[in-house]
Amino acid sequence: MLCFFYPRGSLFGCPGDNHSANMKKTALYAGSFDPPTNGHLWMIKRGAELFDELVVALAVNPDKRGFLSMEERRHLLLEMTADMSGKVRVEVVPQGFLVDFASGTGATHLLRGIRNTIDFEYEKAMARMNTRMQPEIQTVFLMPPSELEEISSSMVRGFVGLPGWQRWVRACVPGCVADAVEARLYKDKT
Repeated sequence: MLCFFYPRGSLFGCPGDNHSANMKKTALYAGSFDPPTNGHLWMIKRGAELFDELVVALAVNPDKRGFLSMEERRHLLLEMTADMSGKVRVEVVPQGFLVDFASGTGATHLLRGIRNTIDFEYEKAMARMNTRMQPEIQTVFLMPPSELEEISSSMVRGFVGLPGWQRWVRACVPGCVADAVEARLYKDKT
């Protein structure tokens, strides 16, 4: 696992950091999770290991057409994190700036995944803007293992309906998510 921090450099406090070593470290990991993937689950598990608490924030991306409903995604995230209760909670983000929502949850960090250089450039710009808006919240970037770096929700949605799609979807998402995707497809066909 490779991780790096923006802008201050240390997850557990550094000179001039206003987060003391004894302060509870809460991270917020946001996404549309449509559908949640094995990459998302890896990020959630790593976040739960790194922080005292992880808020998985289910957000609406206005640039994306929804495949699963917000309630379906929330239910799947709760099912995927059931064994992490006490460390992970799932919340729906209301409209507004994510960094403001993070501040309202008590988050000290934003957790973001970087799969490639395109993600890096986008996330770097977002981290800088978030720092301007809420300087006390630090962004932490994690890079997933190579077997997960190409998996995206968009790719999974693109597989659905093609010959043999179930096998590839099941390779990219947790079992409960694959079941929900299949149920959704068959429900939509009836």
